[in-house]
Amino acid sequence: MKVAIIGTGYVGLVTGTCLAETGIDVNCIDIDKSKIEKLNNGIIPIYEPGLEALVESNVRKGRLTFTTSLAQGIQGCEAIFIAVGTPPDEDGSADLKYVVGAATEIGANLNQYAVVVTKSTVPIGTSHKVKAAVASALAKRNSNQAFDVASNPEFLKEGSAVQDFLRPDRIVIGVETEQAEKTLKRIYNPFVLNGHLILSMDIPSAEMTKYAANSMLATKISFMNDIANLCEIVGADVSMVRKGIGSDGRIGNKFIYPGVGYGGSCFPKDVKALIKTAQTHGYTLEVLKAVEAVNERQKFVLSNKVINHFGDIKGKKFAIWGLSFKPNTDDMREAPSLVIIDELLKHGATVSAYDPVSMHETKRMIGDIIEYVEHPYDAVADADALLLVTEWNEFRVPNYTQLSDLMKNKVVFDGRNIYNESEMKERGFKYFSIGKSSK
Repeated sequence: MKVAIIGTGYVGLVTGTCLAETGIDVNCIDIDKSKIEKLNNGIIPIYEPGLEALVESNVRKGRLTFTTSLAQGIQGCEAIFIAVGTPPDEDGSADLKYVVGAATEIGANLNQYAVVVTKSTVPIGTSHKVKAAVASALAKRNSNQAFDVASNPEFLKEGSAVQDFLRPDRIVIGVETEQAEKTLKRIYNPFVLNGHLILSMDIPSAEMTKYAANSMLATKISFMNDIANLCEIVGADVSMVRKGIGSDGRIGNKFIYPGVGYGGSCFPKDVKALIKTAQTHGYTLEVLKAVEAVNERQKFVLSNKVINHFGDIKGKKFAIWGLSFKPNTDDMREAPSLVIIDELLKHGATVSAYDPVSMHETKRMIGDIIEYVEHPYDAVADADALLLVTEWNEFRVPNYTQLSDLMKNKVVFDGRNIYNESEMKERGFKYFSIGKSSK
């Protein structure tokens, strides 16, 4: 079986590589010549655990190829996955120009039946635009080539995307015809053999499922952050509250860890897009508007704690451990660290930062306005305080003696609640966390 993936970003590259791992021949297509050249030379453009080895293995076995030619890449393919970017417009809606552009080019080059599958996260109703774009391009060629459209939303978590794809909770496919459903089930048959669930539904429901899932998870995060802030005010301990509600099977213990807000390429964009979709249909999603507002406010919590503790921070140095929006990724999109850095610099402080993989991406986004160091303890040298922003594993058990010797002031602001408050205080540190009153 042969399929094509249009777009070699995070979703496209993981999808193509993991499908190749099951024995499917996969052509990955991208207009970025530099990216394709790097991929052909074994250079992976994103950091994702386990991905590089799978790419190398499947390229070597001839099941995974990379090209800039869509015309060549889709020939002989039974399914063509569109996995291009859908960046948010200024009004929060998803920009579909890359999706529609890909669909148009498919129609201009399609010479055999194929299912055109939208893998990108797109608003409800996008499949109609994709179908129209393909049909219009075919009409310009005076071609009556048959095709189907389908939706196959991804549910990958950055940092564990390979395992998420190979061992999914569920596979959602939105289809209009029996032939499209049959084709997609053939593609995903290896995953069914492992007992995973394929949910077949209509296309609008599949498109909505993706947005609803991410919005629900974002809601849990913002809800818990709001509760954490109230806990600090009333003297409750959010860690205890989290355990108390997480043990309820109706609620569960996932995505209820308080912190400095969610970021990344999915939650912020998808919440905004769903809010905008509702608005265009004359409906207001009040809960999601609150979710978004709470999240934006939460990104200021750590910098506010710093300013409240020190007062004037002009001329002070702050160390930041962790820049990416979450561990095991170099993704800096909507990262809370960017807001924290901006606030500290705005008040006249300096920042020295360390992250295991995302410093290059941070530098690309904000330049040299902060200091980047190659070792976490280089960041804390002469620092007035340490801010833990991203909970990478290497930060979980710090060398307290080294911290004490290097820091100017023994003050720690823990934005992810990974340290033990009692131990911190026993070692002489002034410790601030999320959702607990600091005494």
